[in-house]
Amino acid sequence: MATIVDDISRTFDEFLLLPGLTKVEHVPSNVSLATPVAKYKPADGGPKHKLNIPLVSAAMQSVSGSELAIALARRGGSAFTFCSQPIESQVEMVRLVKEHKAGFVVSDSNLGPDVALSEAIKLRERTGHSTIAITENGGSSSKLVGLLTSKDYWEFKDDLTRPIKDFYTPVESLVLAEEGISLTEATELLWKNKKECLPIIDKAGNLKSLVFRKDYFDHKSNPDELTDDHKRLFVGAALNTFDYLERGQALVDAGVDSLCFDSSDGYTEWQKTACLELREKIGGAVPIGGGNVVSKEGFDYLVREAQVDFVKIGIGGGSICITREQKGIGRGQASAVMAIAAERDRYYEETGVYVPLCSDGGLNSDTEMIVALAMGADFLMMGKYFAQTEESPTEKVTYRGRLYKPYWGEGSNRARNWERYKQSDRHELVFEEGVDAFVPYSGPLSDRVDVTTAKIRSTMCNCGALTIEEFHRVARLTQVSEMTLVEGSTATVEQLDRMYADRR
Repeated sequence: MATIVDDISRTFDEFLLLPGLTKVEHVPSNVSLATPVAKYKPADGGPKHKLNIPLVSAAMQSVSGSELAIALARRGGSAFTFCSQPIESQVEMVRLVKEHKAGFVVSDSNLGPDVALSEAIKLRERTGHSTIAITENGGSSSKLVGLLTSKDYWEFKDDLTRPIKDFYTPVESLVLAEEGISLTEATELLWKNKKECLPIIDKAGNLKSLVFRKDYFDHKSNPDELTDDHKRLFVGAALNTFDYLERGQALVDAGVDSLCFDSSDGYTEWQKTACLELREKIGGAVPIGGGNVVSKEGFDYLVREAQVDFVKIGIGGGSICITREQKGIGRGQASAVMAIAAERDRYYEETGVYVPLCSDGGLNSDTEMIVALAMGADFLMMGKYFAQTEESPTEKVTYRGRLYKPYWGEGSNRARNWERYKQSDRHELVFEEGVDAFVPYSGPLSDRVDVTTAKIRSTMCNCGALTIEEFHRVARLTQVSEMTLVEGSTATVEQLDRMYADRR
């Protein structure tokens, strides 16, 4: 007969944290949410690869586009761009993120001098860019002849049929810098000359990039911004176990900072082979994560055999994932995190190597996110949480006066991601492991992340911890009954019953 594990499959909302001693130094401003994203030996020093906040976005079509990746990196986390797309388009996503905050922005709003002013207004409305580079042929890298800003014309008084050359500021009147100038030097030029934009040109006068005053202030307002050694934004990318060598190398060439295999079940020989072959091909500079697994055996296999840099935990816990319903495979996310965290700690005691854990799925509130971190997760991967934000790649829709955004699983037919699921020899999904849904619109990512991280910091202070590593050590949890949830909230037993029924 089958082996029956002596364990109840538990979820995060079945637990509460007990407060620890809060000392005078335990204030939110002293809390660090930095967390490793690749294995390391603490005896040799701190982690080389880390996040500034423990939040990453899921590698899903309806979640992790380049706009969201930029917004999340600016707050200190990282997106994992999805691999259920052609290699070229995933590489382009990574490229857009890496170029966004290098400080030197490649201009994508350009026109020629003989174009009508009306075309400039259309371009501004389409892109939102009020500064337009005017070049000889209207391209992004031809000879710069001037800049046109919204201060150079009055839309409702000037003749919009006249050419742009009658309005723009000519290159002779601009403050310019030559290619090779540092970002610090460029910012200093902007400040001294009280300018909003500094064009960067080559020796022939061709436009190379633009540096904006607003980006300097933007950087100062995002102190947790996550960047690489070249001050470019941090971004991750997902891989499958089919074209991983070609895709992985292309992503590394584009500057990706972290890779992770995206699979509903990572406890496989396919993933082991892919991890080892990719590591041999790209070297050791870029971390490679593996998953997903829900048992200590899965953790050991990925770490000892596949030699991954971090492990992703979770099967069937996502809000639009139906793997458990369809196949009867999975585990309550809290039980999975606790079991694997215990095995990770044993591995650390044995080898001196600390392997970060990513809890993926099963997080329905900020409270559950906090509990997941307390149980041993180093960072959290979420889909719905980020799909609801302004920066996710789907369009907002209105239903009965409320705003929503489309959200679908990678195992749904809409994702057309049959390669991720080895269901048969047919090149299609035989059955779905994800669904198509709508989620309430929640506004800008920054607002949501700021509230979440404030709650994490406050709770860590209540527990007497100033770092996530310390939180793992000092956190104490107690299981709760249904009546405990009623006592601690405004919900009734009937409402809670309906809530659990909806989740099931």
